[in-house]
Amino acid sequence: MKSMLEALYCGEFHPEEKIVPRDHEFRRIRREISEAKGMWKGKLSADNFNQLETLLDLHRQTESMQATSSFVNGFQLGALMMMEIYAAKEELIYGLR
Repeated sequence: MKSMLEALYCGEFHPEEKIVPRDHEFRRIRREISEAKGMWKGKLSADNFNQLETLLDLHRQTESMQATSSFVNGFQLGALMMMEIYAAKEELIYGLR
């Protein structure tokens, strides 16, 4: 089995594909969105519905960009915290400062 670093290097590490919210509200809201899209498909002309879907796709793209930025920022903050923790460990063990 490859390490996480090897999988990342080989382009095989895609954590976003494995993230599925466990919140029951998520599934309910997704169902509501699907039902609403079906309703709008029946009410709008094919051209208008395609325009609506294009708009929704753009919205999804911006949400994905926001999630990516949040993930990267959180990862960076976590790494900075680990650096601070290791520095504190050195101070505690060796009395550095």
